[in-house]
Amino acid sequence: MDKFEDLLQALLRRLRTNVRAKFNRRVSTGDLLSDRWENARECGFGEGTSCYDNVLVLGDVRVGCHCWIGPNVILDGSGGLVIGDYCSISAGVQIYSHHTVAWANSLGSSPIDRRSTRIGSGVYIGPNTVIEMGSEIGDRAVIGAMSLVRSNIPSKARAWGVPARVVAIGNEAAPGAENV
Repeated sequence: MDKFEDLLQALLRRLRTNVRAKFNRRVSTGDLLSDRWENARECGFGEGTSCYDNVLVLGDVRVGCHCWIGPNVILDGSGGLVIGDYCSISAGVQIYSHHTVAWANSLGSSPIDRRSTRIGSGVYIGPNTVIEMGSEIGDRAVIGAMSLVRSNIPSKARAWGVPARVVAIGNEAAPGAENV
């Protein structure tokens, strides 16, 4: 077994050296051994979409073409999740379509709550953002880092915060956003 372990360690060192030289980055072992575009194809995601090896994909998740799904992302399709084309889902983002609050509080006598969640096309979601079940984010919206999305965000909106607030739509400040 020691010889196998030595060979495996040598392979991992070589792969890490190659990735460092080519992309100037260090990635997890899973990403050294897998191809992000193949990961996305295995999930049935659209052409040109990439998905890191450590992304958790649950249930019915549909992702369009040319999306980037970063490391440590959760895509919960338990209640249905649709993501459009040309989306950038940053590291650590969690997108949910279910929760177990009523189920837990009722000691299992209430059902798990599920509602579909939809992300439009051309959407950027900043790192470590959480999107709750039933939320809809319109096309070309930008969600700032570390936001909590609990409701719908219109197309071309700029939103951030906990909970997320729309602060601009397109290039115009949103009504009531003067003090943000």
